[in-house]
Amino acid sequence: QDGDLKFPLESVKKLKELMDGNRHINPRMMVPMASYSPCQEKHLPEEFQPVCKREDAPMVFRRLSLAAEDDLCEICANAACAGCF
Repeated sequence: QDGDLKFPLESVKKLKELMDGNRHINPRMMVPMASYSPCQEKHLPEEFQPVCKREDAPMVFRRLSLAAEDDLCEICANAACAGCF
């Protein structure tokens, strides 16, 4: 979730894979991550297409990608879960 936008966890993981794959390009040729938007990626999950129309799309994608980096189990990542720690 990012603000009022909600996406399936599997789609966010795929987004992170796309963004991480872009990071392995020659660093001198790379666009800074803050301005990178995966909207041109052909494997971008369809539910992210509305985000591509937003001015803040690069930041939304970056925040979602960062959220997918957490090493918490998927059950514990749920705010309603209280028994994991």
